[in-house]
Amino acid sequence: MIKDIDIVIYGATGFTGQLCVKYFQSLDLDIKWAIAGRNLGKLEDIASKFSTNFEILVADADDEKGLKDICSRSKVVLSTAGPFHRYGSKLVAACIENDTHYVDITGENFWVKGLIEKHHKEAARRGIRIIPSCGFDSIPSDIGTFFAVKSTNKPIKRIDSFHSWKGEASGGTIETMFSMGDLDLGKDIRDPFLLNPEGSYTNEQKKLSSDEFKISKQKDLNAWSGPFVMAGANTRVVRRSEALFTERQESYGNNFTYQEYAFHKSWGKALLSTLGLGLLGLTLVTPLRKIVRSFLRKPGEGPSKEVQENGWFECKYLVESEDGQKSLYKMSGKGDPGYKLTAQFASESALCLLNEKDKLPGGLEYGGVLTTASGMGESLIFRLRNSGIGFEKIW
Repeated sequence: MIKDIDIVIYGATGFTGQLCVKYFQSLDLDIKWAIAGRNLGKLEDIASKFSTNFEILVADADDEKGLKDICSRSKVVLSTAGPFHRYGSKLVAACIENDTHYVDITGENFWVKGLIEKHHKEAARRGIRIIPSCGFDSIPSDIGTFFAVKSTNKPIKRIDSFHSWKGEASGGTIETMFSMGDLDLGKDIRDPFLLNPEGSYTNEQKKLSSDEFKISKQKDLNAWSGPFVMAGANTRVVRRSEALFTERQESYGNNFTYQEYAFHKSWGKALLSTLGLGLLGLTLVTPLRKIVRSFLRKPGEGPSKEVQENGWFECKYLVESEDGQKSLYKMSGKGDPGYKLTAQFASESALCLLNEKDKLPGGLEYGGVLTTASGMGESLIFRLRNSGIGFEKIW
């Protein structure tokens, strides 16, 4: 098969998809890239909007032949077409069948669990890297933790991450959150090791990894922590990373545990944030969500340019090594994290798989349904740093 397209952006007409197109265009890349989606007219509008002569490929998320045609020509697919449990499954299958690497921006762990069950072994056999969650879900958690582990350079007992940010939600993210309320996900979704390989964690790790919904004083940071809206997704990804590294005899540490929280400067701010998060959770699991949803942004709508430019994120990683020593690291970025930075993260992830393949963790033949840390590791940190994302040690 002739792979004549380096990267395809699938879902390019969506809000985040357009930001990826804009980001690719800004880099003046010496590669061949294309846009894809289900609506030719909207895709032509995107090409006209950006005055770029890239190829347009058309395939609905259920069009198996069309998706196979796209993947047969592509080296890497970057998908922004969510909710992914609706629009992503056949695209991933087509990528594996046609030896195409894949990245996306999903935070839908239950869907990723299904990908692992269906495709991990075959993707591993073929050396294809299927890497979900390459946006704000879950790069700061996963790559930031990996950076802290590598920088500490000794066995780690525990890492706690603390997130602060400024930004807004797009219609696509809102649609994903509210659509999950209509699904019967069962109690497995609350499993802290939902994405881990079977038998890859100990009783001690299980005991220390339950989801937490509380406010706590953090003396090491002179701050307060509370529940983080994305912790339920991100923690599972980080734990899968550690398990996959352990399979390659590169464990983060014996009985390594990870938790994450929202960072607050005062108890009052932590309380208000926690109450708001609790109200959101209540809305999503009751019929009230049908009413609330009608007043919120629709798919394709998103934050203004001003919001995108003025947003930011900062994540601190409190590391406790097995010898009892503590250290603190930080990852940060400028721009709305859910959209401008998510587009940057996903785009750099796709470019990493394309351009850094001889430097990726595990070697050229390594594959499977992976994570950003286990599948791209230090190569992605290098690219993110060069694109303006900060990584540093605080103390």
